[in-house]
Amino acid sequence: MSLKNLLPGRIGFGTAPLGNMFRAIPDDEARATVEAAWDQGIRYYDTAPFYGAGLAEERLGQVLSGKPRDAYVLSTKVGRVILDEIETDVPDFGEKGGLFEHGNPNKILHEWTADATERSIEGSLKRLGVDRLDIVWVHDIAQDFHGDAWIQKFEEARTGAFRVLSRLRDEGVIKAWGLGVNKTEPIELTLALDEPRPDGFLLAGRYTLLDHEHALQRLLPMAQEQGVDMVVGGPYSSGILAGGSHFEYQQAPPEIIEKVSRLKALVDKHGISIKAAALQFSLAHPVSAAVIPGATRPSRIAEDLSALNETVPAAFWHDLRAADLVSPAAPLPDAA
Repeated sequence: MSLKNLLPGRIGFGTAPLGNMFRAIPDDEARATVEAAWDQGIRYYDTAPFYGAGLAEERLGQVLSGKPRDAYVLSTKVGRVILDEIETDVPDFGEKGGLFEHGNPNKILHEWTADATERSIEGSLKRLGVDRLDIVWVHDIAQDFHGDAWIQKFEEARTGAFRVLSRLRDEGVIKAWGLGVNKTEPIELTLALDEPRPDGFLLAGRYTLLDHEHALQRLLPMAQEQGVDMVVGGPYSSGILAGGSHFEYQQAPPEIIEKVSRLKALVDKHGISIKAAALQFSLAHPVSAAVIPGATRPSRIAEDLSALNETVPAAFWHDLRAADLVSPAAPLPDAA
């Protein structure tokens, strides 16, 4: 199914921060943030077992399990099975080490086989307190977690998770599936396969104001040609485009800080918010179906919705292009 036909609106809620990403968030604050998203009309929610070893799913489920199931779209991910036993070693998350050090202490099994995929879905349904999922993404079969071994993980997923999810979609158990990754190459490889066929993909951090050139070279033309839609994760580039200090889940390097400074000067000149520029840029590509910024405070939801609907003058997009702050190949609102 086309994601654009499935998703209710162009903005959703990304729950990675609810897994205590970067900091420990009080339970009441997490719950209030999800309630704020619901109260302000957001009806697409994305989560994953990996986010805090099940913590984000649990927190999201505390709210959504009490809402009418037909009233929202829910996606989660496979590739990580949360075990009952406690992790006693420092977990190896590749480039993302320490990301969820404040999450649940459970041990995580990283596996993309058919059996692990079934177990992952079963665990997610239990933590979320729901009877079904709409979209399932195959999570993190990419270089940032596996280095040179990522091709082996991809092959494990191709013969395991891909086939299970294709079957579940064909049986009507789920409505769509695809990849949820931080790199373009696994999606390109998937789109080049004869089968199985994904319905879309969640690309995190690779189609933002700060990082989009690589996606435009090969992935997005392939996706557009095949009619495969994209959900844009991490539209604020880990927070640096929303007043934070992180880029790619780490402290932002000097060249990124300098580019953000130039972007801020330009948005200030035109009297708009940098969030509006970030969200509306990510949605301007024909393949984009929705953006899913994350939040840990209720006030951020209103900010995001306001940014989505903010009027951005065409002159801003022309100046952005003229300042060489975006790729010449990037589609912009108002065809700038």
